Amino acid sequence: MTPEGKVKAAVRKVLDAEGVYYFSPAANGFGRAGIPDIICCVKGFFLALELKAGKGKTTALQDREIAAINNNGGLAFVVNENNINEVKEIITWVKTNFKNSVLD
Repeated sequence: MTPEGKVKAAVRKVLDAEGVYYFSPAANGFGRAGIPDIICCVKGFFLALELKAGKGKTTALQDREIAAINNNGGLAFVVNENNINEVKEIITWVKTNFKNSVLD
């Protein structure tokens, strides 16, 4: 398994354990370039995760998409082997604090 594959497996383990709805957009030329690797919905809250390993850097397109999500009320950020714990922390915060009018 590649280093990024290990990060992806660890993140999916957290998402599964937390019961989060998520998917990975198609990266075969049919989708929009730069979209984060994993798109999540937590109590109606939009969360997007760009996965990197080691010193992996985001591209300009990825930076643009992350900024667009953050500027529109969602949360997008880069996850690597050093901050996987932040994914669970954010999910816990959303579950505790985010009020979705459909569910609450």
